[in-house]
Amino acid sequence: MVKIQLNGCSSFVQEADYKEYVEKALAAFDVLAGEKGAGSDFLGWKHLPSKTPESLIRDCEAVRDDWKAKGVDLVVVIGIGGSYLGARCAVEALSHTFSTQLSVRNDALQVVFAGNNLSEEYLAELMDFVAERNVATVVISKSGTTTEPAVAFRIVKAWIEEHYKDAAERIVAITDAEKGALKTLAKQEGYRTFVVPDNVGGRFSVLTPVGILPIVLAGLDIRAMLAGAKEMEVALADRNEANPAVQYAAMRNLLYSELNKKVEVLVTYNPKFQYLGEWWKQLFGESEGKDQKGIFPASVNFTTDLHSVGQFIQEGDRMLFETVVNIEKSNRSVVIGSDPQNLDQLNYLAGQPVEHCNAMAQLGTKLAHIDGGVPQIVLSIEKIDAFNLGCLFYFFEYACGVSAYLLGVNPFNQPGVEAYKKNMFALLSKPGYEEQSKAIRARLK
Repeated sequence: MVKIQLNGCSSFVQEADYKEYVEKALAAFDVLAGEKGAGSDFLGWKHLPSKTPESLIRDCEAVRDDWKAKGVDLVVVIGIGGSYLGARCAVEALSHTFSTQLSVRNDALQVVFAGNNLSEEYLAELMDFVAERNVATVVISKSGTTTEPAVAFRIVKAWIEEHYKDAAERIVAITDAEKGALKTLAKQEGYRTFVVPDNVGGRFSVLTPVGILPIVLAGLDIRAMLAGAKEMEVALADRNEANPAVQYAAMRNLLYSELNKKVEVLVTYNPKFQYLGEWWKQLFGESEGKDQKGIFPASVNFTTDLHSVGQFIQEGDRMLFETVVNIEKSNRSVVIGSDPQNLDQLNYLAGQPVEHCNAMAQLGTKLAHIDGGVPQIVLSIEKIDAFNLGCLFYFFEYACGVSAYLLGVNPFNQPGVEAYKKNMFALLSKPGYEEQSKAIRARLK
């Protein structure tokens, strides 16, 4: 369960103003709950936790078991944006940080990600790695023609076809149910396929096969994740002022609209949640950043980033506020020992777990940043595990829908992402872009 704490904002906002925004958030909640607002064709994510069939999970497990029987030890997951960020967040958060070095997860396939950039060096080094392993791939694309994943898939597919007689059995496509280049190729080659639901946008797709299959392949507990998301699905369906999604949407929009806080910094105090920040940035950035509106989403990992951007957060332009993801309990314990010389002057901490130091750093930072003019929202989970990550995924998705409707934008479209693509296609001389190519080259002169 995700719990919310707003006392870090109390010195910045008036209670009457907050109540006004809670009423606005409840009105936005009604739009989302009633499924009649802009983009309502893309609300399939709302009931995924309670409606995902066990058969889908078993089908994903069958792929895992088949590949393990073939000796596969590396899976390249190819996708960009919502087609990889949720899965990568889960893998990074729930795996042992040094699993590949320690081989502590012998029951799991190693999952790596490609197709999320156009770096030639990255792809070359990926193929160096592929050449030393027993490989399969999952390619995720609704159309099959998105440039970044299409380039990566062409390269990885060619390598698999060259090196394995059972190449088609080592490729799974997660794509449209009926149409598109990838669907056509999958039919021609006999790839196993899973469906990207038509009513779920990419950034809301972590609990569809887009996220479920990579999570299962990595040996993680998808059933627990869905159970956590289901708990939040039930909790957030309750229309009241104590609903944490309503409170989060109300406060962040109050800070944005009334206090000109235009940047929200998602803060974590555990490096396992680095990709939670990346997933969250896409979710809110694509959902709210339109019509010349929206809070700019940024993320940091403390205490590391206190030694880099900490100075700016403390004393820079006061256009930001923080949302801290608080983890109540550590899954591991490491106690600081005593040293006879005490040259590092740490004996005052002898006998304390490291997490105690982390917690005091978190509390001290909260006080310092509030004193420095930075409001702070705190979202708490019990610990980092599959259940609580499922809670977080669903909480942020639902709160994002409420917040965007409160802001007055369609949470489920992303018209702005096409602008760079048109320019890129013109510069690459893609067929059909001849006139645009002439115009843009003339402009660049």
